[in-house]
Amino acid sequence: MGAEAHSDQASEPQRSSRRFPLLTRDTARPEGGGRAAAGGFPAPARQWPLLAVMGGVAVGLLLVAVDVFRIGTLLIGLSLFAGAVLRWALPSVGMLAVRSRFTDMALYGLLGFVIVILALMVQPKPWLHIPFLDDIVHFTVRSEP
Repeated sequence: MGAEAHSDQASEPQRSSRRFPLLTRDTARPEGGGRAAAGGFPAPARQWPLLAVMGGVAVGLLLVAVDVFRIGTLLIGLSLFAGAVLRWALPSVGMLAVRSRFTDMALYGLLGFVIVILALMVQPKPWLHIPFLDDIVHFTVRSEP
């Protein structure tokens, strides 16, 4: 046993600096990246937070495809925002955890918010009117004299 442990240590290169190694052998699981349900459950039950967000996005894309653009886009944005809420509220969210908890929440929440705002402002007959954005569009896109 002692000889095996010594040979394992000898095969590992000694690190003399504090720099990261050139070749990474593994990665750390993101915080909260464990299973959302116990290991005895089937795979879909263990990954229900990711499947819920992806299901909402899929239904939203289907609505966009059948020409209900505004409602479908709203559903996509709200699904991403729900992903941010799930990432905040649950200790383990499975594969919904991609980065750190803060980064995931910020990205899911920001993307969801932007998609919802843009869906509310879509022409014709926008449900939300933001005056300074009209000025930006006027100077950049419209070619009125």
